[in-house]
Amino acid sequence: MTRLARTALVLVGLGAAGALIAASALAQGPVKIGASLSLTGTYAALGQNQQRGYQLCAKHVNEKGGVLGRKIEFVFYDDQSQPATGVRLYERLITQDKVDLVMGPYSSAITEAVANVNEKYKMPMVAPMASTTAIFKKGRKYIYMVQSPAEVYLEGLIDVAAKKGLKTVAIINEDTLFPKATVQGTIELAKKKGLQVVFVEGYPKGHTDFSAILTKVRAANPDVLGAATYFDDAVAITRQMKELNVSPKMYGVTVGGDLPTFYQLLGRHAEFVYGATQWEPELPYPGAKEFVVSYSLEFPGRDLSYHSAGGYAGCQILVEAIRRAGSLDGEKIRDAILKLDFKTVYGGFNVDQDGFQVSHKMVTFQWQEGKKVIVWPDELAAGKALFPTPPWSQR
Repeated sequence: MTRLARTALVLVGLGAAGALIAASALAQGPVKIGASLSLTGTYAALGQNQQRGYQLCAKHVNEKGGVLGRKIEFVFYDDQSQPATGVRLYERLITQDKVDLVMGPYSSAITEAVANVNEKYKMPMVAPMASTTAIFKKGRKYIYMVQSPAEVYLEGLIDVAAKKGLKTVAIINEDTLFPKATVQGTIELAKKKGLQVVFVEGYPKGHTDFSAILTKVRAANPDVLGAATYFDDAVAITRQMKELNVSPKMYGVTVGGDLPTFYQLLGRHAEFVYGATQWEPELPYPGAKEFVVSYSLEFPGRDLSYHSAGGYAGCQILVEAIRRAGSLDGEKIRDAILKLDFKTVYGGFNVDQDGFQVSHKMVTFQWQEGKKVIVWPDELAAGKALFPTPPWSQR
């Protein structure tokens, strides 16, 4: 047999092998990834944004050939913003739907609950929207943090206040896992910066009437009010502050203030409000500009927030870990995630052996003339804080 003939046979053989591998991957069907999300209930606006991030990532991954030669497909359920419902749904996803992998739900409270489920089945879970440190410090091996911790959400507000010479701070919060962690972190940050905490009080999840707690805040007369919120309470508190003439020199919220809908609902009442955000479109992260364009085309008219980008990035991280593991085996994927030092559209991803995030950075913005302007930290700031916040009668 001539060398040319032998080469031809080898190429034919390789082509046949490639075709068999491709056919085998196709026969296996898509890689199924399960998640429950807060599509209704208290956290619906945020959970829906996270879902859109997951969906867009899946589309982009599949357009590039999927992973391990297979497309990815999400299986979603609505946990109605309830931790107990989330637990039942992750059990269903793993034991009945037989998903290959899972991604995290929205909020620290629901993630804390469902983390016991994926841990039991040794199934890795990237958790894009859980930021309470305690979740990742309980010896769990199969959950991985994507964003900065709850304890630093109001760091920018406190740092700017200290630099402006302010002396006192009040903190109010939803009485659930993430906001309570934010309060504890903010108290420590305030002490370090020399601010006196003059008032702290929580309110129940789903609360709508903040007149009593805001009356107490007004009596305490703090220079700064920090509110550890989600979306609905962030809007209601801001609206009721005007009604009750609660007017500190600085006022900031954690979650919800970053959504475009926040300003749409409040209009000029949102001016001067500070917010914490894990991501903004203008931050210089790889692929972020393309993500923003794709999102606007895929979901015209829908809010784009860090919850959307975080969902997308969480999916990016899982897919990259699968690629590096070369397998859907949970232990191999776990090892790959722990070794990742990876840049996503959301920023850096790198976790310690507990799955705790050590790379991602967040920023503080202020609503100025209908736009979010990053005002902290200085190296990422696009403008200066408008200070002090004028009385309601002058806005």
